[in-house]
Amino acid sequence: MNNAATHAAAPVRLGLRENWLQFSLLVVVNVCVGALVGLERTTMPLIGTETFGLTSDLAVFSFIIAFGLTKAATNLAAGALTARYTRRRLLITGWLLGIPVPFALAWAPAWGWLVAANVLLGLNQGLTWSMTVNMKIDLVGPARRGLATGLNEAAGYVAVGGVALLTGYLATTHGLRPIPELIGVVFVAAGLGLSLVVRDTAAHVALELAQHPSPGARTHTGLAATFARTTWRLRPLRGASQAGFVNNLNDGLTWGVFPLLFTDHGLGFAAVGLIKGLYPLLWGLGQIPIGQLSDRIGRKPLIVSGMLVQAAGFVLALALLHWPLLAGVLSATALGLGTAMVYPTLIAAISDHAHPSWRAIALGTYRFWRDTGYAAGALLAGLLADALGLNATIIAAAVLTAASGLLAARWLSGPHEDSPGND
Repeated sequence: MNNAATHAAAPVRLGLRENWLQFSLLVVVNVCVGALVGLERTTMPLIGTETFGLTSDLAVFSFIIAFGLTKAATNLAAGALTARYTRRRLLITGWLLGIPVPFALAWAPAWGWLVAANVLLGLNQGLTWSMTVNMKIDLVGPARRGLATGLNEAAGYVAVGGVALLTGYLATTHGLRPIPELIGVVFVAAGLGLSLVVRDTAAHVALELAQHPSPGARTHTGLAATFARTTWRLRPLRGASQAGFVNNLNDGLTWGVFPLLFTDHGLGFAAVGLIKGLYPLLWGLGQIPIGQLSDRIGRKPLIVSGMLVQAAGFVLALALLHWPLLAGVLSATALGLGTAMVYPTLIAAISDHAHPSWRAIALGTYRFWRDTGYAAGALLAGLLADALGLNATIIAAAVLTAASGLLAARWLSGPHEDSPGND
């Protein structure tokens, strides 16, 4: 028997060790996914104000609103599309949609073109990031979901942070455009090439379904029923969805506000790049131990405390603003660590309470609400900043984040209650 036949006949097994090669390829793919969105973290708000002369904060943040709404809708659609198309096919489609993005960011002649590029970026991120996390969860099975999501999100957000640092440096030495944006061509090419190599995980989903109790004839697994179940009907899923929404509201808000706030207080592009890079770097690196820890102690303690740490990060940004670099670094550290505590844990919590037959749609629904937070954060930031100033925007973020942590404490299950839910 030849090697190809032997490989084809090999039994499908669940587990990280059993699927380490495919899992590792998907980790690298998500590095490319995160790197592409990292192109915008430092420079885009400054391109709006300095290159295109925008004076309204809401107008500057419009690219985040376009990105967040598109990514959120794509997340929701991606969950439903997995019933008709393979995860691998959707992953490849996401990369094809991302091909024009770095070129548009580098050479767009008007701000509207950059907003349109963020619609494509939202489609790209919604499909590629959704599929990488779903495929990793498929491969490892229920016992290692926290670690799997931690590794996936760590890969993506370390790349976001690294590229934010790099673009800040390149903007200092080469200007805001086009050099910092054109490095995205490498990420698109690598992500697409690796996605063509990765195998689909349909057989792993089938194996888990065969090992898992049926959800019951009365449990509807379609989009409408799962959306309702994830959004409000099941309390643990409701608690996770609202926390994800506020977490990314924070990210969308700081994405727009921090570059403007700290340049207003005298920091240059490189220093702003450090602040904007440190946040997702810590967010990314922290998710590996946090994901594994959540498998041991449960999801709720990490989610609640993580939201409160983020709220403290906003307080630090204002309390130390007379020393802007110190304020930015300490705030980014708290925001990054707090987000690391909640990000993989929330995805794992959704997976804990979702039957494999509707898990992809539940994750899509959660990611819809989570990434709607980007748009909500940018909209809130733009309206408050135009009316009351950047400081008031940060105060509002701190209050909302603390309130979300308290809601999570009320709605999420305890560490020994995480089991797949059904109606």
